[in-house]
Amino acid sequence: MKLSQFKFKLPPEQVALYPHHLVFKNEDGTVERVFQRDRCRLMVVHRKSRKIELTKPESNEPYNFRDVVNFFDAGDVFIFNDTKVFPARLYGTKEKTDAKIEVFLLRELNEELRLWDVLVEPARKIRIGNKLFFDEEGPMVAEVIDNTTSRGRTLRFLYDCPHDEFKRELFSLGSAPLPRYVVEHRPADDDDMVQFQTIFARNEGAVTAPSTNLHFSREMMKMMEIRELKSAFVTVHCGLGAFDPIEVEDLSKHKMGSEPMKITTEACEIVNEAKLAGNRVCSVGVSTARATETSVGTDGLLKEYEGWTNKFIFPPYDFGLSNALLTNFYHPESTMLMTTAAFGGYDLIMEAYHMALKEGFLFGCYGDAMLVLDD
Repeated sequence: MKLSQFKFKLPPEQVALYPHHLVFKNEDGTVERVFQRDRCRLMVVHRKSRKIELTKPESNEPYNFRDVVNFFDAGDVFIFNDTKVFPARLYGTKEKTDAKIEVFLLRELNEELRLWDVLVEPARKIRIGNKLFFDEEGPMVAEVIDNTTSRGRTLRFLYDCPHDEFKRELFSLGSAPLPRYVVEHRPADDDDMVQFQTIFARNEGAVTAPSTNLHFSREMMKMMEIRELKSAFVTVHCGLGAFDPIEVEDLSKHKMGSEPMKITTEACEIVNEAKLAGNRVCSVGVSTARATETSVGTDGLLKEYEGWTNKFIFPPYDFGLSNALLTNFYHPESTMLMTTAAFGGYDLIMEAYHMALKEGFLFGCYGDAMLVLDD
């Protein structure tokens, strides 16, 4: 496949800047948003019959995300990503010049030495030996000790205290790591640290959210439990590799960034029991699909795994585990779109995307959702 085959024009107004919400105007003129993470729009795509549904057949009402459960039966299993996003975007000032610098935390390299792998913007202003100040009234200071990539740096935080206290202080200075296409139009706010986190997040390490997992509410999880739908959790610490622009026309030459992942024995038992019983296995999100395809065996069963994955899935590709996929609508030429096309078939998924554009669906991490079924 070629990169240019995934190009389309996405109108700016169809990029979601907030999660699905209702807007209320108060008497004083202020606007209040009431978020409803499980009420976004839903498109249902059937990859064998090649049918695309936007509305319920019985009522002709538009699908919303809660309708997902109606396509599954008792014993079917959903595989979720339980990674936890941390407030990775910080703003500091450079010593002497007071230039404002964005620092995006990627991962902690050494707990004892307070070393972090980060991205900085604008990178041209930041060199080895520079110091960055993050709080005018506090002691948080970092020194640049290495250049790793064009924008990458290694920082040593000069903060003498127990590690737990250091991380609390560091994270208190950060904000939700919303994608660049959101923060270019609005700053992250306090609501984003709630809305840009899944309700089942428990293993810290992601610098972007597993977007499709964000749609699940506690009420929806309870609905699934009542219907005897099963849940399995894997951990994939989502990095920024999925947002890196692809710079080669031949997709087979693109290299994905690596992400740490873990699949437990418990998750394997839940998934494999459903698979062997002939039930549906639904991967929730592209990160989950990549992880399960990394660890599925030749027998079609999920294997325990702890390590890294840089798996890049694009058409043509035969999935070894899942027979259903939940995903968001993503930007043109994105790896997430390519993985969705690999699952549903290039022609069908691109047809669905063009229909979504025509019907006003919202794209991106806070956008609307697509359910792809193997029927």
